[in-house]
Order: sequence, then structure tokens, then C-alpha cells
Amino acid sequence: MRVSVFMRIGLLFVIGMMLAMSVAGAESVGEKRQSVRKMANDTLERLYTVHPSARGAVENAVGYAVFSSYDVKIFLFGGGRGRGLAVYNSSGEETFMKMGQVGVGLGLGVKNYSVIFVFETDKAFQKFIHQGWEFGGQATAAATDGVNGGALQGAVSIWPGAWMYQLTDKGLALEITGKGTRYYKDSELN
Repeated sequence: MRVSVFMRIGLLFVIGMMLAMSVAGAESVGEKRQSVRKMANDTLERLYTVHPSARGAVENAVGYAVFSSYDVKIFLFGGGRGRGLAVYNSSGEETFMKMGQVGVGLGLGVKNYSVIFVFETDKAFQKFIHQGWEFGGQATAAATDGVNGGALQGAVSIWPGAWMYQLTDKGLALEITGKGTRYYKDSELN
């Protein structure tokens, strides 16, 4: 009997996600681009409210990327997807991107969150744009990089020259877990 209730709830989540994706698919390419730009601007404003010193880190970086993502977890399996925008600060050039995530673990629910990447070097930015990025496990939090002082406080170092913030509905996350997450160029919007 309990399994049947969980199966029904899981089925409702799947149906809801399918409906949401079909509505989103009705937009034109221009509307999708504008929607991603708005999401990126809104997310950055949320980040600056939660963590004011992040504004300087983003504005003075070589580039940045902003993603809005959602995860669905049904029993042992979960997955997520999202869209985002990477911006090369000196030229303002935009690259539209996607993300996908798979994971294993006990749970049930839906979570919306945003991820903001800050790239201190051209090499780190270009690597992210052209090769994408995949990771698993859990990143270790780092308060500063020893060079920028408090500018990147609250961010997680993901590789040399690249930092990541994560926002949830409750604010800045203290720990970032990204099991089986991949970021890549959006062939439809570029």
C-alpha cells in the first residue's frame, strides 16, 4: 500500500515535469534567449543581495556563467536540467548553455536552485565554454583564494581560476554537491 502511494506521487512529479517542458518548448528561440537573459540578471541581483561582495567578483572577472536548474528526486534516482548564460566580460559576448544532472540517493521531491560561476582567467572561461564541465562528488568550500580577499567569500573553488556560488530559495548554500552534472553549449540558442 505504501509503495503504491509513493508510486502515485512519483508519477505526478513526472507528469508535472513533462507538462512544464512542453509549455517551455512553445517559445520561439528569441523568447527563450530573452528568458535566459532575464533569469541571469535576476539571479545575479539575488546573489548580490545575499552576498554583496560577489558583485565586484563578477564584474572584475574575465567572465561568468549563470544557470537556473531544477532537480527531481523519486526514491533512489534523481535528475535535473537547466539553462544558462555565460558572458565574456570584456566583449559582452554571450554563450547560451544547458546543464544536465543525474544522481543516486534516497529522497523524494523537487528542488529549484541557481548556480553562478566566476572565471578569473581566460583559460578557465574558455575551458568551460568549449569543453563544458562535468563533475561528481562534493566540492570543498573555500572562503577566499588568498588574492581577492573577501570578494569570493561564500564561493567554492572548482578548479584553478574558477569559482562557483549556489543559491537556493533560502539563500546561499554552504555546501555544493554536484553528482553527475554536465554543463555544455545549447545548440538551439547559439
